[in-house]
Amino acid sequence: MPEYDNKNSGVLFTNTKKNEKHPDFKGQLNVDGKDWEIAAWNKTSKAGKQFLSLKVSVPYVKETSKDTDLNEDF
Repeated sequence: MPEYDNKNSGVLFTNTKKNEKHPDFKGQLNVDGKDWEIAAWNKTSKAGKQFLSLKVSVPYVKETSKDTDLNEDF
């Protein structure tokens, strides 16, 4: 069975908001083989029409603690 190709596709999931500034949806997006994070907010225009406001950003990478190597030469 061939592997699924995620190139040029994405997904959004409902986000559990901790405050009103957090996005309503979060997910991942792939464009030309490069991965991105995507966030979306439910908004209402001045005319009363509902729409989604989007933000695309570089994926967050949690920094690891810098442990000292105990095997280093002194």
